[in-house]
Amino acid sequence: MTVDQVMAELKSLGNEQVFKINAKNGAGDNQFGVKLGDLRTLAKKIKTDRALADQLWATGNLEARFLAILILKPKDVSAGELDKMVRSVDYGHLADWLTNYVVKNHSEKENLRLKWMADNHPTAGRAGWSLTTERVAKTPEGIDIGALLDRIEREMKDAPELARWTMNFCLIEIGIHHPAHRDRAIAIGEKLGAYRDYPTPKGCTSPFAPIAITELVRRQG
Repeated sequence: MTVDQVMAELKSLGNEQVFKINAKNGAGDNQFGVKLGDLRTLAKKIKTDRALADQLWATGNLEARFLAILILKPKDVSAGELDKMVRSVDYGHLADWLTNYVVKNHSEKENLRLKWMADNHPTAGRAGWSLTTERVAKTPEGIDIGALLDRIEREMKDAPELARWTMNFCLIEIGIHHPAHRDRAIAIGEKLGAYRDYPTPKGCTSPFAPIAITELVRRQG
């Protein structure tokens, strides 16, 4: 498929309600409102296509960029290219797709993590803290948990919202997976109050760190 054919198909799949929800969540107007399930179906039809992915990404259109992520192979993207892609995103859901589908499967992800953790850019910070959260939960060797908590306590309140969200989840994962630091993680959450009043659907866990840590630890038994 050509980029024009793909864009025409994306437009035909547009849904007004999805458009409104995306816009409310900060996606802007450069979108069609395509359901994510329809994007996945289209990606399976296209399969892997790096050249098309580059063209779709360059449009700046939300669904085109979601689709580009799905038809990319992480090994085909250089660390420098990936850094530019991360910095070009300003919508949290898209940023998380890029991190989860491409960045976390890239051979240079640790070098990128270190770079982004030293950066004040909102989406670079979001990606860096997301990768750090993964390390905290799965491979904490070499991570100074105490220093991370110091930084969260010092910086999270004034961090850009895009970065604050993943920083908060790093705090939660520290509280869950590192019992020796649990009380301090809960205390920092209480002190900062981030997401204390976040609207949480029934059956879901609040992102307020003290509640999330206590509940998820309880579930682990």
